Amino acid sequence: MTVNPSGWRPSAPANEQGEAQTVTGNRALMLEEPLIFEIDASETTGVDFADLPKVETRLGGLERSRPIGLPGLSEPEAVRHYTRLSRQNYAIDLGLFPLGSCTMKHNPRLNEKVARLPGFADVHPLQPQETVQGALQVVDELARWLLALTGMPAVAMSPKAGAHGELCGLLCIRAALEARGDKREVVLVPESAHGTNPATAAFAGYRVESIPANTAGRVDLDALTSRLGPDVAAVMITNPNTCGLFEPDMKAISDAVHAVGAFVYCDGANFNAIVGKVRPGDLGIDAMHINLHKTFSTPHGGGGPGSGPVVLSEALAPYAPLPFVERNGDEFRLVEEETAGEHHGRTFGRMVAFHGQTGMFTRALAYILSHGADGLKQVAEDSVLNANYILRSLEDVLDAPFATSGPCMHEAIFSDKGFAGDVSTLDLAKALIDEGFHPMTMYFPLVVHGAMLIEPTETESKASLDQFITALRSIAGRAKAGDQSLKAAPVHAPRRRLDETLAARKPVLTYKEQGAAQAAE
Repeated sequence: MTVNPSGWRPSAPANEQGEAQTVTGNRALMLEEPLIFEIDASETTGVDFADLPKVETRLGGLERSRPIGLPGLSEPEAVRHYTRLSRQNYAIDLGLFPLGSCTMKHNPRLNEKVARLPGFADVHPLQPQETVQGALQVVDELARWLLALTGMPAVAMSPKAGAHGELCGLLCIRAALEARGDKREVVLVPESAHGTNPATAAFAGYRVESIPANTAGRVDLDALTSRLGPDVAAVMITNPNTCGLFEPDMKAISDAVHAVGAFVYCDGANFNAIVGKVRPGDLGIDAMHINLHKTFSTPHGGGGPGSGPVVLSEALAPYAPLPFVERNGDEFRLVEEETAGEHHGRTFGRMVAFHGQTGMFTRALAYILSHGADGLKQVAEDSVLNANYILRSLEDVLDAPFATSGPCMHEAIFSDKGFAGDVSTLDLAKALIDEGFHPMTMYFPLVVHGAMLIEPTETESKASLDQFITALRSIAGRAKAGDQSLKAAPVHAPRRRLDETLAARKPVLTYKEQGAAQAAE
């Protein structure tokens, strides 16, 4: 098998399995789609313009000096091109998206309808506050729900995503330490934490030290407590962790961290597994971001940035960033100045220019209100039930390193132990594509060799899970038998497997004509 021999574009798998060749390269409804630059030349256009007189511009010498070089497509050609490409993309509306630690679940269409209502979809951040009272009320009501669900006294709504929320929490911690004249340099991060945690701590200027996991996949409490000291600013812990397990020693960890004057940051990306069941505030957590797009089913992106509000303990609340919404009777006010509130006089400043992502807030609140408190509790229960169904249905054919550590939470983790010959996790994942599934998260977390992290979420039915399990059991059996045909997978996808080493070491990030690209090799 030749894998991506040109180094710039993966080859199509047609004819390598004895299929009849077609003149067009298309295979029935699987259309062979060229790049947009290959469809038509830049010298042509789909629209005719009369010669325009030369007019003065206001570009101040920044006028384009040469043609833009875009292909001249008609509207039908352009629409068909992008529609054909979209048909080669996998999406949650097509099937199960088992990405572990990512919570790719169905987005109710009700949320989308509400977010598109006039007054939400077209709101502008510079409008007078009296004209956006409804939008401010959404922010305020969503904030109240987040406080109730987490048992925390304060929340910063402006962070745009999970990692942005992590930075917000660490900046609050730094401000609190500086306010008491305490200079600390170290942030401890367990091996079972999300990969963004050490990156965020380093970005914030802290020295990161790793804390090992024990054989049960949890934080090694003895290793953590023995490292705590006056130089430790915070511990960043993910709970439930990236092994898909709840940290039963969370309260003991918090107590030990607080005893040395440090703070506890919790990565709340996996809040989906405990929402309505456990309040992080009761576990001694000082700051935790909540990925609205994960827990409350708003699309990853949502037409713009994501959203990662950060709930804060009483000790960190005074340092929360601006702006925040303040309610006075039936009126809402956006507070944007440090001196506007006595308890916000020590804020570390701003995270963003404006107030957050209205589309994400609106979708999340619609999701919360449609479920109610009892429905949100069922979200956690169903996500845990589905993950454990995956775990127990596959543990006899795939190595599950923490299967005896008790029930998993939102996701199940497996390893490549028992695969024969040179068959790898990557080969199994590529074979899943042939079965019509997006692969699971691979090689993460690092505490498990050849990790396969599977999160089914609560929105999958038993029928869809059974189909996925059947496919994965079959592929796992082939992997354990050393089936070398797995090395060629996928064979039914629109494109062959990339040479991932070459793609990483010699990425081609700009368009080149095929001949020029091959000559460069």
